[in-house]
Amino acid sequence: MTPGAGTAERSAGARLVLMTLAAGQFLMALDSSVMNVSIAAVAADVGTTVTGIQGAITAYTLVMAMFMIPGSKVGALIGRRRAFMIGCCVYGCGSLTTALAPNLGVLLVGWSLLEGVGAVLILPAVVALVAGNFAAERRAAAYGLVAAAGAAAIALGPLIGGFAATYFSWRWVFAGEVVVVIGILLLARRLTDVPSGERPHVDLVGAVLSACGLGVFVYGVLRSAEWGWFRPKLEAPSWLGVSLVLWLMLAGVLLIRLFVEWESHLVARRREPLIDPAFLRNRQLSGGLTMFFFQYLVMMGVFFVVPLYLSVALGLSALATGARLLPLSLTLVAAATVIPRLLPDISPRRVVRLGIVAMFAGAVLLMAALDAGAGAEIVTVPLLFIGAGMGALASQLGSVTVSAVPDEQSAEVGGVQNAVTNLGSSIGTALAGSILLTVLTSSFLTSVEQNPAVPARVKNEAAIELQSGATFLSDAQLESALAEAGTNRKVAQAALEANAEARLDGLRAALALLAFASALALYFTSSLPTAQPRSG
Repeated sequence: MTPGAGTAERSAGARLVLMTLAAGQFLMALDSSVMNVSIAAVAADVGTTVTGIQGAITAYTLVMAMFMIPGSKVGALIGRRRAFMIGCCVYGCGSLTTALAPNLGVLLVGWSLLEGVGAVLILPAVVALVAGNFAAERRAAAYGLVAAAGAAAIALGPLIGGFAATYFSWRWVFAGEVVVVIGILLLARRLTDVPSGERPHVDLVGAVLSACGLGVFVYGVLRSAEWGWFRPKLEAPSWLGVSLVLWLMLAGVLLIRLFVEWESHLVARRREPLIDPAFLRNRQLSGGLTMFFFQYLVMMGVFFVVPLYLSVALGLSALATGARLLPLSLTLVAAATVIPRLLPDISPRRVVRLGIVAMFAGAVLLMAALDAGAGAEIVTVPLLFIGAGMGALASQLGSVTVSAVPDEQSAEVGGVQNAVTNLGSSIGTALAGSILLTVLTSSFLTSVEQNPAVPARVKNEAAIELQSGATFLSDAQLESALAEAGTNRKVAQAALEANAEARLDGLRAALALLAFASALALYFTSSLPTAQPRSG
């Protein structure tokens, strides 16, 4: 334990310290989902398109993915608490800029750039500050609560965004973030800083390679729905007949490989690397990072699929859609906080395995619920299972990864950990979206082809139009489009029926993929420890 560790929990302000760090984690995660139900309103307000706002959200993820690992070194240079507070200031400036943004350009500067840079300073520092402020036997509970705060922010984001957009303005969300940042800065004075030892050397070559590698890979994944994974969609960029997505992902992997080789080269020459390659050979650490990847892949996939079902297929408002996601938040926070408190000596491996089984069961139950054809209430029980599973993972993984290395390396672990979670989030959203739209297109065309009421000319036109991919449309949106096109009643009815069935087919396929990812995660749990860190 580092000098001064345990000071926070012995003092009367221990809960305030934990609340401060959890609030920082909550704020960083909130922007990943808070505007997902209000994209159209934001686009209209700043004079751009839905694609422009989606690009801003994508850029926020990209900035975090690119600079998270280099950002972990900043805390070692200037101090973890100072990095946390500077990051909060930068993030607050970004939130204020976003709240006042008159156009897309200013929105990109505030939301994507400044908030993204603030996040890469805050998130690695949070991991190190938990390690420095809480003794080993209390860290599992502390990490569980901090991780639960981040995951709950993603779950509560649609509700918060929907409420603000319905009754006030989306701008109030970001104005509220400024107030929260001020409160965090006032409370951050209670944090015990983590001694960084000798002043580290910053590996600039490694920073560039890691940033470019992760950035190029994540950008390729995020473009998969528009461009296609392998076969390029109509008018999508390609090279040698293959979608640019695949080439970007391959380039990212190559750059990351070069980064690892460069870091090994530095270690061999007894120079300080950005990240010690020995991390990759640490069985416990690699196991924990793998679980983080699968957790966020499934979580963000669920938060892509379920809101689509509720808002488009069932026609719920943004506020009602966010409210239907509350069961997941409740069980997530409950599991993440209660498990370490009631079962402090339980095996992390067992908890994670049970959590993965719960996530798998929730995804399968959700698939069955779609077949039942009931109303919005059918998502409640599956989301309870998924939330409990995610909370179980959150209660253990932070402690598992940080306890795998000495305390002075906790910030570096935090950088890698948050890069992995961003990667999982991006791939989860992209995979769920790509599978959903691919199956939707195929199912729609099959239904239209097999319907004798649809003329051959219309079938050919539909096949040509859908070569670039289908759009997830509500019945009202499709009815409006068909009316504008002057489609006759029989053809319109056939299209509506085909669209309704295709939507469900696409949703079921995406959920099946997420269930498979959960099952696959079980094969990687053997690297997790069977005893809590203090017992080892």
